[in-house]
Amino acid sequence: SAFGNILSCKVVCDDNGSKGYAYVHFDSLAAANRAIWHMNGVRLNNRQVYVGRFKFPEERAAEVRTRDRATFTNVFVKNIGDDIDDEKLKELFCEYGPTESVKVIRDASGKSKGFGFVRYETHEAAQKAVLDLHGKSIDGKVLYVGRAQKKIERLAELRRRFERLRLKEKSRPPGVPIYIKNLDETINDEKLKEEFSSFGSISRAKVMMEVGQGKGFGVVCFSSFEEATKAVDEMNGRVVGSKPLHVTLGQARRRC
Repeated sequence: SAFGNILSCKVVCDDNGSKGYAYVHFDSLAAANRAIWHMNGVRLNNRQVYVGRFKFPEERAAEVRTRDRATFTNVFVKNIGDDIDDEKLKELFCEYGPTESVKVIRDASGKSKGFGFVRYETHEAAQKAVLDLHGKSIDGKVLYVGRAQKKIERLAELRRRFERLRLKEKSRPPGVPIYIKNLDETINDEKLKEEFSSFGSISRAKVMMEVGQGKGFGVVCFSSFEEATKAVDEMNGRVVGSKPLHVTLGQARRRC
């Protein structure tokens, strides 16, 4: 190649032949940039080709979301009162700019579902409505006002949130916590772990500190519920240092 060494080249095809796009993998960023600079917009076989950096699906989706946020005109309104019809909703939103359509969504019986859509003629009007009305209380109900999203976009956002929560949960040290109060001032993390290590596998032992001095309480995380309960049973009331410990089992929903 005139631009650099090519590691791989693939024209994407289906049963009918070429799908009209391809991938070229260069061995360096400089070579790829040269190819983009010289070939983007060039006509090949009477067609003007687009040549650009490869983007992963997640990156392309993020660009679409960014673009949509900067151009949206359709606004989603949630938590509206049962007495709000199309006309009342329009009255509330029309002060921000001309609207193309206003619709309160209803069920088969005609009862409001508590949400609706307002489509403006301009993005500026839609953005102003979102900024001004989101979180505003109307007849005792706090409105949610935001950019309207397509179903596929909402589902994708839910998947991203779930994945972030899953990774956050995965990154947290596993374990069942017990809480220890009335710790002697001489007890540090290492000493705390030592005192409880005979009851099982400990993933974390922490004495809460303030200005370099223990606050008198801490937490120990065991690998199983059985280990934690055994530690509570045997250590609660035991004197360590100069003080009797107060040891309780942590809430199951609060993992270490």
